[in-house]
Amino acid sequence: MTELHIEGNSNNEGLVSLSVSPAGRIKRSLQMPRVTRGFKARRRRNRVLKLAKGYRGGKSRLYKTATEAVDRALVYAYRDRRTKKRDFRQLWIARINAGTHMNDMSYSKFMGGLKKANVHLDRKVLANLAILDAGAFSKVVQIAKEANA
Repeated sequence: MTELHIEGNSNNEGLVSLSVSPAGRIKRSLQMPRVTRGFKARRRRNRVLKLAKGYRGGKSRLYKTATEAVDRALVYAYRDRRTKKRDFRQLWIARINAGTHMNDMSYSKFMGGLKKANVHLDRKVLANLAILDAGAFSKVVQIAKEANA
């Protein structure tokens, strides 16, 4: 098989190689110049490494391990932003429940009484009242008791 290399000066600016097989057929192949993908790739890698700042070992310095660590961290962050809402609601309900039981009332009857009395206080505010201002919370409990009666 005979090979002949010709520099290409067409649109592609690549290296054209022609080879002749023993049967006499001419095969043309094109080799494009090597592309290092400089700016865009470097910017993408630096963006990942910036997100990985503070990670231990190679996770903050090596692109491949940093990518894995950052991907996992972003998945956990997405999941936990939703979990945080559940956890805080659970905490507020526990605090309100403790406050209502100190005033001889159950949580469910208290919340039902507030709805009947048309009191629009959310659980976060009620929990803060129960912890920080027990006197004000007991007045709110009294309003709920009157609405239930």
